[in-house]
Amino acid sequence: MPRAEEAGDRLMRLIIPVVMLGLLVLLWAWYVVAYDVPHYILPSPSRVAQSLVNDWATLSSALLVTLKITFMALGLALAGGVGLAILMTQSRWVELAIYPYAVILQVTPIVAIAPLIVIYAPTTQVAVLICAFIVAFFPVLSNTTQGLKSTDHNLLNLFEMYGASRWQTLRYLKLPAALPYFLAGLKIAGGLALIAAVVAEFAAGSAGANSGLAYRLLESQFRLNIPRLFAALLLLSLTGVLIFALTSAVSHLLLRRWHESAIRREN
Repeated sequence: MPRAEEAGDRLMRLIIPVVMLGLLVLLWAWYVVAYDVPHYILPSPSRVAQSLVNDWATLSSALLVTLKITFMALGLALAGGVGLAILMTQSRWVELAIYPYAVILQVTPIVAIAPLIVIYAPTTQVAVLICAFIVAFFPVLSNTTQGLKSTDHNLLNLFEMYGASRWQTLRYLKLPAALPYFLAGLKIAGGLALIAAVVAEFAAGSAGANSGLAYRLLESQFRLNIPRLFAALLLLSLTGVLIFALTSAVSHLLLRRWHESAIRREN
Protein backbone atom coordinates (compact mmCIF):
# COMPACT_ATOMS: atom_id res chain seq x y z
CA MET A 1 0.00 0.00 0.00
CA PRO A 2 2.77 2.52 0.78
CA ARG A 3 4.28 1.84 -2.66
CA ALA A 4 0.93 2.47 -4.32
CA GLU A 5 0.55 5.72 -2.40
CA GLU A 6 4.08 6.77 -3.35
CA ALA A 7 3.41 5.99 -7.04
CA GLY A 8 0.17 7.97 -6.89
CA ASP A 9 1.95 10.90 -5.26
CA ARG A 10 4.59 10.91 -7.99
CA LEU A 11 1.92 10.76 -10.67
CA MET A 12 0.08 13.72 -9.15
CA ARG A 13 3.30 15.71 -9.01
CA LEU A 14 3.66 15.14 -12.74
CA ILE A 15 0.05 15.58 -13.83
CA ILE A 16 -0.83 18.76 -11.90
CA PRO A 17 2.02 20.91 -13.30
CA VAL A 18 1.36 19.61 -16.84
CA VAL A 19 -2.36 20.43 -16.57
CA MET A 20 -1.53 23.87 -15.17
CA LEU A 21 0.85 24.51 -18.04
CA GLY A 22 -1.78 23.45 -20.55
CA LEU A 23 -4.32 25.82 -19.04
CA LEU A 24 -1.87 28.72 -19.15
CA VAL A 25 -1.07 28.04 -22.82
CA LEU A 26 -4.79 27.90 -23.64
CA LEU A 27 -5.34 31.18 -21.80
CA TRP A 28 -2.45 32.73 -23.71
CA ALA A 29 -3.82 31.55 -27.05
CA TRP A 30 -7.34 32.77 -26.20
CA TYR A 31 -6.07 36.21 -25.15
CA VAL A 32 -4.14 36.71 -28.41
CA VAL A 33 -7.15 35.74 -30.53
CA ALA A 34 -9.81 37.47 -28.43
CA TYR A 35 -8.04 40.83 -28.34
CA ASP A 36 -6.40 40.53 -31.78
CA VAL A 37 -2.92 41.15 -30.40
CA PRO A 38 -0.30 41.67 -33.16
CA HIS A 39 2.33 38.95 -33.32
CA TYR A 40 5.15 41.51 -32.99
CA ILE A 41 3.79 42.41 -29.54
CA LEU A 42 2.63 39.04 -28.25
CA PRO A 43 2.81 36.05 -30.59
CA SER A 44 0.44 33.13 -30.20
CA PRO A 45 1.75 29.77 -28.91
CA SER A 46 1.40 28.33 -32.41
CA ARG A 47 3.63 31.09 -33.87
CA VAL A 48 6.24 30.46 -31.18
CA ALA A 49 6.17 26.72 -31.92
CA GLN A 50 6.46 27.42 -35.64
CA SER A 51 9.42 29.72 -35.06
CA LEU A 52 11.05 27.09 -32.88
CA VAL A 53 10.80 24.59 -35.72
CA ASN A 54 11.79 26.96 -38.53
CA ASP A 55 14.72 28.52 -36.66
CA TRP A 56 15.86 25.34 -34.94
CA ALA A 57 19.22 25.24 -36.73
CA THR A 58 20.10 28.74 -35.53
CA LEU A 59 18.67 28.37 -32.03
CA SER A 60 20.09 24.91 -31.41
CA SER A 61 23.64 25.97 -32.30
CA ALA A 62 23.33 28.98 -29.99
CA LEU A 63 21.93 26.73 -27.26
CA LEU A 64 24.93 24.41 -27.54
CA VAL A 65 27.28 27.38 -27.06
CA THR A 66 25.37 28.51 -23.97
CA LEU A 67 25.28 24.96 -22.58
CA LYS A 68 29.01 24.53 -23.14
CA ILE A 69 29.79 27.70 -21.22
CA THR A 70 27.29 26.84 -18.47
CA PHE A 71 28.64 23.37 -17.77
CA MET A 72 32.27 24.43 -18.04
CA ALA A 73 31.62 27.23 -15.54
CA LEU A 74 29.75 24.82 -13.26
CA GLY A 75 32.56 22.27 -13.42
CA LEU A 76 35.17 24.90 -12.59
CA ALA A 77 32.98 26.23 -9.77
CA LEU A 78 32.60 22.76 -8.28
CA ALA A 79 36.32 22.01 -8.42
CA GLY A 80 37.37 25.43 -7.13
CA GLY A 81 34.61 25.79 -4.55
CA VAL A 82 35.07 22.37 -2.98
CA GLY A 83 38.85 22.57 -3.04
CA LEU A 84 38.94 26.02 -1.48
CA ALA A 85 36.30 25.07 1.11
CA ILE A 86 38.46 22.15 2.23
CA LEU A 87 41.52 24.40 2.47
CA MET A 88 39.65 27.02 4.49
CA THR A 89 38.23 24.51 6.97
CA GLN A 90 41.64 22.90 7.38
CA SER A 91 43.44 26.18 7.95
CA ARG A 92 42.07 29.17 9.81
CA TRP A 93 44.69 31.43 8.21
CA VAL A 94 43.57 30.48 4.70
CA GLU A 95 39.95 31.23 5.61
CA LEU A 96 40.81 34.64 7.04
CA ALA A 97 42.90 35.47 3.98
CA ILE A 98 40.52 34.35 1.22
CA TYR A 99 36.90 34.23 2.36
CA PRO A 100 36.32 38.02 2.69
CA TYR A 101 37.48 38.55 -0.88
CA ALA A 102 35.25 35.73 -2.11
CA VAL A 103 32.32 37.53 -0.49
CA ILE A 104 33.32 40.84 -2.10
CA LEU A 105 33.55 39.16 -5.49
CA GLN A 106 30.12 37.60 -5.01
CA VAL A 107 28.27 40.76 -3.95
CA THR A 108 29.77 42.86 -6.77
CA PRO A 109 27.27 42.88 -9.68
CA ILE A 110 28.64 40.83 -12.54
CA VAL A 111 27.42 43.39 -15.09
CA ALA A 112 29.67 45.95 -13.39
CA ILE A 113 32.87 43.94 -13.73
CA ALA A 114 32.05 42.20 -17.03
CA PRO A 115 33.46 45.09 -19.16
CA LEU A 116 36.78 44.79 -17.32
CA ILE A 117 36.84 41.03 -17.80
CA VAL A 118 36.14 41.49 -21.51
CA ILE A 119 39.14 43.86 -21.74
CA TYR A 120 41.58 41.51 -20.01
CA ALA A 121 40.32 38.13 -21.26
CA PRO A 122 41.91 36.83 -24.47
CA THR A 123 38.55 36.16 -26.16
CA THR A 124 34.91 37.02 -25.58
CA GLN A 125 34.05 33.37 -24.91
CA VAL A 126 36.67 33.20 -22.17
CA ALA A 127 35.28 36.41 -20.68
CA VAL A 128 31.76 34.93 -20.61
CA LEU A 129 33.13 31.75 -19.02
CA ILE A 130 34.90 33.74 -16.30
CA CYS A 131 31.73 35.71 -15.53
CA ALA A 132 29.66 32.54 -15.29
CA PHE A 133 32.29 30.92 -13.06
CA ILE A 134 32.36 33.87 -10.67
CA VAL A 135 28.60 33.74 -10.15
CA ALA A 136 28.43 29.94 -9.75
CA PHE A 137 31.52 29.68 -7.54
CA PHE A 138 30.32 31.27 -4.31
CA PRO A 139 27.24 29.07 -3.61
CA VAL A 140 29.44 25.97 -3.84
CA LEU A 141 32.13 27.51 -1.67
CA SER A 142 29.75 28.86 0.95
CA ASN A 143 27.56 25.77 1.26
CA THR A 144 30.46 23.33 1.31
CA THR A 145 32.29 25.38 3.92
CA GLN A 146 29.19 25.53 6.08
CA GLY A 147 28.72 21.78 5.72
CA LEU A 148 32.30 21.00 6.71
CA LYS A 149 31.94 23.25 9.74
CA SER A 150 28.63 21.66 10.76
CA THR A 151 30.11 18.25 11.54
CA ASP A 152 28.81 16.83 14.84
CA HIS A 153 31.25 17.79 17.59
CA ASN A 154 30.67 14.52 19.43
CA LEU A 155 31.74 12.58 16.36
CA LEU A 156 34.79 14.80 16.00
CA ASN A 157 35.72 14.05 19.61
CA LEU A 158 35.23 10.35 18.93
CA PHE A 159 37.57 10.45 15.95
CA GLU A 160 40.16 12.31 18.03
CA MET A 161 39.82 9.79 20.85
CA TYR A 162 40.61 6.94 18.47
CA GLY A 163 43.60 8.81 17.06
CA ALA A 164 42.27 9.50 13.56
CA SER A 165 44.45 11.72 11.40
CA ARG A 166 43.19 14.97 9.88
CA TRP A 167 42.93 13.27 6.49
CA GLN A 168 40.91 10.36 7.95
CA THR A 169 38.61 12.78 9.78
CA LEU A 170 38.11 14.76 6.59
CA ARG A 171 37.50 11.74 4.39
CA TYR A 172 35.32 9.59 6.63
CA LEU A 173 33.49 12.21 8.69
CA LYS A 174 33.56 15.79 7.44
CA LEU A 175 33.05 15.18 3.72
CA PRO A 176 30.03 12.84 4.18
CA ALA A 177 28.54 15.29 6.68
CA ALA A 178 29.00 18.17 4.23
CA LEU A 179 27.52 16.28 1.26
CA PRO A 180 23.91 17.54 1.73
CA TYR A 181 25.16 21.13 1.99
CA PHE A 182 27.32 20.69 -1.10
CA LEU A 183 24.41 19.26 -3.09
CA ALA A 184 22.22 22.20 -2.06
CA GLY A 185 24.94 24.52 -3.34
CA LEU A 186 25.12 22.49 -6.54
CA LYS A 187 21.42 23.07 -7.23
CA ILE A 188 21.85 26.81 -6.75
CA ALA A 189 25.06 26.99 -8.77
CA GLY A 190 23.56 25.08 -11.71
CA GLY A 191 20.83 27.66 -12.24
CA LEU A 192 23.13 30.60 -11.55
CA ALA A 193 25.70 29.36 -14.06
CA LEU A 194 23.07 29.44 -16.81
CA ILE A 195 21.81 32.88 -15.75
CA ALA A 196 25.34 34.25 -15.53
CA ALA A 197 26.25 32.87 -18.95
CA VAL A 198 23.31 34.73 -20.50
CA VAL A 199 23.91 37.95 -18.55
CA ALA A 200 27.62 37.85 -19.37
CA GLU A 201 26.81 37.50 -23.07
CA PHE A 202 24.56 40.55 -22.81
CA ALA A 203 27.31 42.52 -21.07
CA ALA A 204 30.09 41.31 -23.34
CA GLY A 205 28.11 41.93 -26.50
CA SER A 206 29.24 38.68 -28.09
CA ALA A 207 28.12 38.07 -31.65
CA GLY A 208 28.88 35.90 -34.62
CA ALA A 209 28.88 32.17 -35.22
CA ASN A 210 30.06 31.30 -31.71
CA SER A 211 27.42 33.37 -29.93
CA GLY A 212 24.91 31.91 -27.53
CA LEU A 213 21.22 32.34 -26.96
CA ALA A 214 21.67 35.77 -25.39
CA TYR A 215 22.82 37.19 -28.72
CA ARG A 216 19.87 35.54 -30.47
CA LEU A 217 17.55 37.21 -27.98
CA LEU A 218 19.04 40.61 -28.73
CA GLU A 219 19.03 39.95 -32.45
CA SER A 220 15.36 38.95 -32.36
CA GLN A 221 14.51 42.05 -30.33
CA PHE A 222 16.27 44.42 -32.75
CA ARG A 223 14.58 42.77 -35.73
CA LEU A 224 11.19 42.67 -34.01
CA ASN A 225 11.16 38.91 -34.55
CA ILE A 226 9.21 38.36 -31.35
CA PRO A 227 8.19 34.74 -32.08
CA ARG A 228 11.87 33.78 -32.30
CA LEU A 229 12.55 35.76 -29.12
CA PHE A 230 9.87 33.77 -27.31
CA ALA A 231 11.29 30.54 -28.77
CA ALA A 232 14.75 31.40 -27.44
CA LEU A 233 13.26 32.23 -24.04
CA LEU A 234 11.45 28.89 -24.06
CA LEU A 235 14.70 27.06 -24.75
CA LEU A 236 16.43 28.91 -21.92
CA SER A 237 13.62 28.10 -19.51
CA LEU A 238 13.59 24.43 -20.47
CA THR A 239 17.36 24.30 -20.11
CA GLY A 240 17.16 25.76 -16.62
CA VAL A 241 14.48 23.25 -15.64
CA LEU A 242 16.55 20.35 -17.00
CA ILE A 243 19.65 21.53 -15.13
CA PHE A 244 17.66 21.75 -11.91
CA ALA A 245 16.14 18.31 -12.55
CA LEU A 246 19.59 16.86 -13.20
CA THR A 247 21.13 18.31 -10.04
CA SER A 248 18.06 17.23 -8.03
CA ALA A 249 18.39 13.68 -9.38
CA VAL A 250 22.08 13.60 -8.43
CA SER A 251 21.18 14.84 -4.94
CA HIS A 252 18.45 12.22 -4.55
CA LEU A 253 20.70 9.37 -5.70
CA LEU A 254 23.46 10.33 -3.26
CA LEU A 255 21.20 10.97 -0.26
CA ARG A 256 18.22 8.66 -0.68
CA ARG A 257 19.55 5.81 1.49
CA TRP A 258 20.82 7.68 4.52
CA HIS A 259 19.95 11.37 4.83
CA GLU A 260 16.75 12.59 6.47
CA SER A 261 16.00 15.08 3.70
CA ALA A 262 15.66 12.26 1.14
CA ILE A 263 14.10 9.50 3.24
CA ARG A 264 10.33 9.24 3.28
CA ARG A 265 8.75 9.49 6.72
CA GLU A 266 7.15 6.28 7.95
CA ASN A 267 4.50 7.95 10.09
